[in-house]
Amino acid sequence: MHILITGAAGFLGQRLVHRLVARGELCGQPITCVTLADQAEAAAPQASNIAFDSRALDLTAPGAWEGLLDGRPDVIYHLAAVVSSAAEADLDLGMAVNFDATRALLEGCRARDLTATRLVMASSVAAYGGELPETLDDMTALQPQNSYGAQKAMCELLINDYSRRGLVDGRVLRLPTIVIRPGRPNAAASSFASSILREPLNGEEAICPVAMDQPLFVMSPGRVIEALVRGAEVDGDALGKFRAFMLPGITVSVAEMLAALGEVAGPDAVARVRHEPDPRIEAIIASWPGRFDTAKADRLGFVGDDSFADIVAAFMAEQQ
Repeated sequence: MHILITGAAGFLGQRLVHRLVARGELCGQPITCVTLADQAEAAAPQASNIAFDSRALDLTAPGAWEGLLDGRPDVIYHLAAVVSSAAEADLDLGMAVNFDATRALLEGCRARDLTATRLVMASSVAAYGGELPETLDDMTALQPQNSYGAQKAMCELLINDYSRRGLVDGRVLRLPTIVIRPGRPNAAASSFASSILREPLNGEEAICPVAMDQPLFVMSPGRVIEALVRGAEVDGDALGKFRAFMLPGITVSVAEMLAALGEVAGPDAVARVRHEPDPRIEAIIASWPGRFDTAKADRLGFVGDDSFADIVAAFMAEQQ
């Protein structure tokens, strides 16, 4: 089993690598080789029975995919992306990384006849937008209201078409907002959703740029990683005619998130959160829906968090 992970130096990429090493197998086959690709060389864990090849490269550069795909990976996790706010601020960069590089990946698979390769791409709740029903499902029309969501939606359609043609075995997981992320805030519009919890728990101040009643559809990092593993193992035929679907998150308002923070860490922690509206962030987040029917993911064996309190507790356990 040869696995290729793009975006391997990132938060999800590193967690996925360690989870795969701990499992030692994927799709019923022992993992023998893992190729890690990112702009910076990704750290590779120690594993006596797995060969790691970590490469620092620009996936938008001509020929970037040649060396990665010549090894004919059995599973490709495509996690590399320019995040929401950055893609909105720089259209050319977002298009190059989020769309053009994905198309080049698919064409590389096509050129090498990698018809059995399982391609797992991380998409986003940002693919939705516009006038939406109260509760969405996987087949709700995609009307993204930001460039990041548009780029992800275009990639979803491409992967579905290449899979329909039998050129690759694609599956697209639409990720909820991931909370609580460790580390520091990044350029994602949703970054505040972690920082308004993480920083106060660490005794630091944080800024909330959106309204208290803003609903978010969220999932813990641990559940996302398990979903990525499951995404490679689910049978392609079970996915039906459309390969993209929403993972089973939970709906929570910003006010409810802060209430959970207060229950865990007390009023002093909540007091460290300042409300400073940011129209740019508000516009992006407001275009993302907050409630989903995830019957398809449930049927395929994907598992979400039981409650937001469990998400907070899992983060605190990791920090100990």
